[in-house]
Amino acid sequence: MKIRIKGNSIRYRLTKTEVDNFSRTGILEEQTEMAGGTLYYALEKCDEENGLSASFHQNKIIFLIPQSIAKEWTETNITGFENRMKLANGHELFLLIEKDFVCLDNTFEDQSDNYPNPNAVC
Repeated sequence: MKIRIKGNSIRYRLTKTEVDNFSRTGILEEQTEMAGGTLYYALEKCDEENGLSASFHQNKIIFLIPQSIAKEWTETNITGFENRMKLANGHELFLLIEKDFVCLDNTFEDQSDNYPNPNAVC
């Protein structure tokens, strides 16, 4: 699972295997170790139906995705879901979860478990 953070925007991208594992278990977690500690990030199914949401506790970013949205996303060709989550300070946090596509340009990254890029065919 990849994470991208820019300003008030967080995006997760998942490979085929990660989407399958998430579909079965309802949770997916990764971690990045650094000199000062570890950053954890996770995706979890939830029972609430308020759209995609997120929290941050004890160095862990958690995306919560309603069961119905998770089912639709993992069982169809839908690329992803997004939400603009209202924060207590009046700002918004943009959340996006996507299936990871193969890049169209050259990359050193292993893409063998990524989804075929729909733009690869003219």
